[in-house]
Amino acid sequence: MAQNDKTRITVEIYNKNYTIVGEEDSNHVNLVASQVDQKMRDIHSANQQLTTAELAVLTAVNTMNDYMKLKEEYAALIGSQNKKKDK
Repeated sequence: MAQNDKTRITVEIYNKNYTIVGEEDSNHVNLVASQVDQKMRDIHSANQQLTTAELAVLTAVNTMNDYMKLKEEYAALIGSQNKKKDK
């Protein structure tokens, strides 16, 4: 895909503006940014002493943990569906 075909959108995450360039629809990018912002605010409310950098790392770790759990659940679901098909 050519550079001109990419979407450029500015989002605000934790009171800072970021320009995101990619192939995703702007509504999707805004949704992702909104969820990152909310996750950072949730973590901050429980740990107000964290710096922004620490908060960003904890948000990334929590998000990756959630992603890996969903991936494992998905693999288990696909495995159980395949077992049913084999019967």
